Amino acid sequence: MELTVIARIRTEFPEKFGIPRQSGLAPTRGTVVFEPAYRDPQALRGIEGFSHLWLLWHFSKADRGGDWSPTVRPPRLGGNTRMGVFATRSPFRPNPIGLSCVKLLGVRHDETVGDVLEVEGADLMDGTPIFDIKPYLPYADCRPEATGGFAPAKDAVLSVVFAEGAEPPEELRERLREVLAQDPRPAYQADPARVYGMSFAGYTVKFTVAGETLTVCSVDKI
Repeated sequence: MELTVIARIRTEFPEKFGIPRQSGLAPTRGTVVFEPAYRDPQALRGIEGFSHLWLLWHFSKADRGGDWSPTVRPPRLGGNTRMGVFATRSPFRPNPIGLSCVKLLGVRHDETVGDVLEVEGADLMDGTPIFDIKPYLPYADCRPEATGGFAPAKDAVLSVVFAEGAEPPEELRERLREVLAQDPRPAYQADPARVYGMSFAGYTVKFTVAGETLTVCSVDKI
């Protein structure tokens, strides 16, 4: 079976570090741009009636060409405990396919690439290939009684403060704050003296974490 890339998403994350670990945890912005063969506006007829969408996509930066391991080390468990790959959302899978639920902000027409989807809450790197898009159906997809295994609840968020002179542009501030509050660090790193760096929306952001507080040291245009 061969899968066809129908679209690619443009996001605020040019690299993996800093991307929220699950979709919907932060109001990140993304634009789904369809490949030329799939730019027929009829394919989107009725989509604006749905508030959320499922994106099926390719872990393109983690594709090992079929090489896989039956166990992986989830960051949620500190990277030291092995769990079965099918009990995790690790990108290192027999078929590197991701699944994300995003909020549909609207359909916008672009004179160059046709109709695009503006979405919020995507946990995808810029340029990620998308295989399919499906509507989220609350009556079928929402399961309040579901259990979360070894990840029963989302991680506690950090308090984010901006050092003097380290504030990002106003239009990015709250989105950046919510991304950083998810704690981008690997679970096994907890050195309060270490300065971390990540790229976000065209800026290099450097920060430290001490206890439950993340301090942004600098925000510089790339």
